[in-house]
Amino acid sequence: MSFTKGLLLSSVLTIMLSTVAFGAEPAAQKPTLSNADCVKCHSAAPADIAANGVAHKTNVTCQDCHAGHPPTVKKIIPLCSQCHDGKPHYKLTGCNRCHNNPHTPKVIKLANNITEECLSCHSQQIVKLKQVKSKHTNLACSFCHNVHGKIPACTQCHKPHSPDMTAAECKRCHQAHMPTAVTYASDTPNKMCASCHKKAFDLLTTSDTKHKSVNCVTCHKDKHKMMPTCQSCHGTPHPAGMLSRFPKCGDCHSIAHSLNRWDSGAKKEAAPAAQPKKVIKKK
Repeated sequence: MSFTKGLLLSSVLTIMLSTVAFGAEPAAQKPTLSNADCVKCHSAAPADIAANGVAHKTNVTCQDCHAGHPPTVKKIIPLCSQCHDGKPHYKLTGCNRCHNNPHTPKVIKLANNITEECLSCHSQQIVKLKQVKSKHTNLACSFCHNVHGKIPACTQCHKPHSPDMTAAECKRCHQAHMPTAVTYASDTPNKMCASCHKKAFDLLTTSDTKHKSVNCVTCHKDKHKMMPTCQSCHGTPHPAGMLSRFPKCGDCHSIAHSLNRWDSGAKKEAAPAAQPKKVIKKK
């Protein structure tokens, strides 16, 4: 190839490349969006996030979840597992059964009959429910806790033991997940016992003995159905001779709530009835 032909070919190539370079349109840049752009059309979601977004408010932008916008992107609703993974709770399917609104993830309104989902975090409660079985054992968690974190008042289902009893007082004796394992403090008032044990309460309050001033829980300590012995307070107040004839306290003192002395023993031990004096008629 001659020098002249080479120079000519080089010049043609230079002109062609210059034409392509100056004539082509620049590549379109991907638009950059911010939360401020999203709120121009979407007002409800930002308002929810502002009110109750928690980490979705402080650590996440709209674009972190919704990577794109129609028509360039068709599926803009992400899976929760895109971010939430690695814990047993996150492996549950149907996140929106509890987390109805992903923009307010901790405002949780539970669907009916949910238990398994709750147990992935709250495992100790089911242990208690099975340990001491009651009607609560067969209830779904969401029957009482229809909103996450909600602690319902017992009186929503159960009548109070006395007219002036408050819902908060129920917890003095009953645990929600072990309601029949009744335990109580030493300052529990008698009125709480009286609603179920009315006969004993009436006997006690009409008694003229020192037992009248004693609280129910002084004798029936710590837990329900605890039956003390008289000796636990009174020791052995009577001599052996009397105990050989009347070995049980109740033989003379009837029941502890009334101490109606000689109620049963009186018929056995009563003194002979006084005989009428003979009247001697004068002849």
